[in-house]
Formats: sequence, C-alpha cells, structure tokens
Amino acid sequence: MDKYDFYRTDLLVENEEMVRHRTEQEKQKLKDSEGIQFDEQRQGRVILTSVKINDEGEKKIGKKKGTYLTLTNPTLTHTDREGLQEMAEMLKSKLTELTSGIQNLKTGKILFVGLGNREVTPDAVGPLTMDRLKEIVPIYYSDGGSEIYVYAPGVTIQTGLETADFVKALVHEIKPDLLIVIDALAARDSSRLCKTIQMTDTGIHPGSGVGNSRKELSKETLGIPVIAIGIPTVVDGPVLIADAINTLFSYIASKIEEESHPSSRLSVGNWLHTPNKDADRTKLIPIFGDWTSWPHEERVQLFEEVLSNHDLNTFISPKEIDSWAALYAEILTDSISDWIEDIKTSH
Repeated sequence: MDKYDFYRTDLLVENEEMVRHRTEQEKQKLKDSEGIQFDEQRQGRVILTSVKINDEGEKKIGKKKGTYLTLTNPTLTHTDREGLQEMAEMLKSKLTELTSGIQNLKTGKILFVGLGNREVTPDAVGPLTMDRLKEIVPIYYSDGGSEIYVYAPGVTIQTGLETADFVKALVHEIKPDLLIVIDALAARDSSRLCKTIQMTDTGIHPGSGVGNSRKELSKETLGIPVIAIGIPTVVDGPVLIADAINTLFSYIASKIEEESHPSSRLSVGNWLHTPNKDADRTKLIPIFGDWTSWPHEERVQLFEEVLSNHDLNTFISPKEIDSWAALYAEILTDSISDWIEDIKTSH
C-alpha cells in the first residue's frame, strides 16, 4: 500500500514527528534533538506536554516556531467536576505563563474571539464561551472605552466573510494588545476527544484539522500577539473504526490467551474481561487474515481509502458532546475571568 498522510489533526502532539517518539527512549531523543524542546510530566491527574520549537525545529517537523502546551486528563468524563476543575486551574496557570512577556496587559485591551458554528454542537465551544464571557465585559467598561472585547464571528458559510478578514477588521478597529482565539479542534486519537486542551502562542489555522483550512490568525498576519486555545471535539471516522477494530483484536487475542490457562476452565459463565494489548495476535491470522498484524496506521489508511471512494468521509464526536461543549464553555470562562482579574488587579 502506498504511503499517504491521511491523518487530519490540529494537535501538535499528534504530529507524525511527535507520534514517532512515544517510547521513553524516543522521547529522550526528542528532548536531545536540535530545534525542539520537549517535556512531559504529570501534575495530579493531568498530563502536561510542553513543546517549544525554534526555526530549526520548524523546518524539521513543519510546525510554526513557538510554544505548544497540551493538557490531557485521560480519565476525564463529562460528570467529573473535580477533574474539570483541575483542568481549569492548570489552564489559568499556563495562560499566565504564555502571556507573561506581553506588555501593557494590565491597562491594555484584550480581544477574545470564539471561532466556530454555534448551530453545530461539536463546533460550538468558541461561540458558547463568548456567550458566557461577555457577562464580564461591563466590569471592564468605562467612559474611556472597554478593556475587554468579546466576539463570535460565525463561519464563512453563515456570513460570506472570511473569518480571518473579519478578525483583522476587528483588530484594526480595536487595536488590542492581545488576541485570544478559542476554537474546537480535530484529533487523530479518539481517546483525546474532549479530554485535552491545547494552548499555543503561534496562532491558528481555522478548519485545518478537518481539511477546510482558512486564513491564518497569528502575530505575523495581525501584528499583535495571538494565543490559541482549542478543545478536540471530533475525530476522523476511519480513525475511530481502526480504534474499534484494534480493541476488538485485543479482546479476542486476550480471550484466546486466557482460555489456554488452566484457571479459565473453572469459569462457569460469562465473565468480565479486560483486553490485553500485548496479547499474541498471530493466533488471529487464521481467523481474520494477515491484516490483524498490520500497523494501526495502515488500517486507518485502508478505511480512509474505502470510505473516501464511497463519499463516506465523516467526523465523529462523543454522544455527550452537548454536555462537553457546555462544560468547556463554563471552565474556559471561569479560568479566563480569573486570569483577567489577576492581571487587572496586579501591582
């Protein structure tokens, strides 16, 4: 099978170069490589991945130079208020770090833009956050004008206007000292859906993860610092299918392996079972054929080729996406509101 990059993702940690460095040995190689500073640590239940890229690193992996922070809570659920609060607190802390070098924030203007389509729930995190965030605008409004601006421009298909042109006009009129953009993202790993927050000072290409890339929003295009905050809410359909197949193979291989143990003969009925990812899959080849031993990426490519030929390209979101979108709008608003208050009241 020819090699193609079928993956569509907005997350730096899912970039091909990052994915190839998942083992501890490979992670150390990445840490020691020129042009890329990589660090990963666990803080409470949150895994924090920090990647800093310079000019050399940009050439190496094809991602803009700057700082990329990824916050992931693998066990997070939409009912886990404690876990969501932990994410919110770290978000505020890292936002402080990303903006520490920006001048005039205490007395200057900050523009918040929520990208996305509020009529499509997986794409509504940005607009929903703006709906909540606008409640703090009166606090920072005076006769001299506002210090906080909040706007959700919609998407091109709704307005007929290119989003970047819309934002550029706002920046020209308001002349903010900082732009913070909030958007929904696409992931290539279904386990990251709604459990990850990506933050970067490199700006954003709206729609790039779903193959609908629009004009860039960045310091280079707008002339002011741009912080992008994104939540992965959709995954490519073929990736989800490949993940399901991989789980199925792990389950069956584990079952076969368990049944070869004498203790399994004591079972008299159905039993709960946890798949063993390391189970020997060679025993599945007589049942399912050689494709059971294919790398995960090749199975994804197969499904992508098959579905694209039948006009079945699709993106999938969790069934609880309504709750997730509302929850992230809430925690983003709370974190940002606290962050603004800290800046404006600092000495």
